[in-house]
Amino acid sequence: MKLHTVLGGGLLLVALGGHANPAEPLQAREMALAAQLRCVVCQNQTVAESHAPMAADMRREIRAQMEQGRSDAEVVAFFEQRYGAFVRYNPPWKPSTWLLWGGPFVVVTAGLLLLRRTLRRRQTPPSTLSAAQRQQVQTWLHQSDGKEQP
Repeated sequence: MKLHTVLGGGLLLVALGGHANPAEPLQAREMALAAQLRCVVCQNQTVAESHAPMAADMRREIRAQMEQGRSDAEVVAFFEQRYGAFVRYNPPWKPSTWLLWGGPFVVVTAGLLLLRRTLRRRQTPPSTLSAAQRQQVQTWLHQSDGKEQP
């Protein structure tokens, strides 16, 4: 009796698994692709995260192209052709995007070098006065003591 229950439950699970919604893989693929594209209105969110009407239009276009049988690369190429490389949330490594990828490192390196130079200048001890310069300072101080101050 127990064996029949286990087998029956297993067959039920297999039967239910076979009737899964066929749109689920397409929806998962759509959301994965939408997470790779930048919302052209918000610019700091992906198409999947954005609630802007333009992002909804972009998601509908992604879905329509996927239903036409286009691959992920073809869909991304469509949006890149229409909006430029900026639409990709992670732009590709090519000469036109080197500044995007390398710019932050250049700025940080320049900032660290400037900080190092500034700190080294502050650490240099003040130059000492020669004996003649000390005598001249003493003379000026004694002269200013003798004058009346307003």
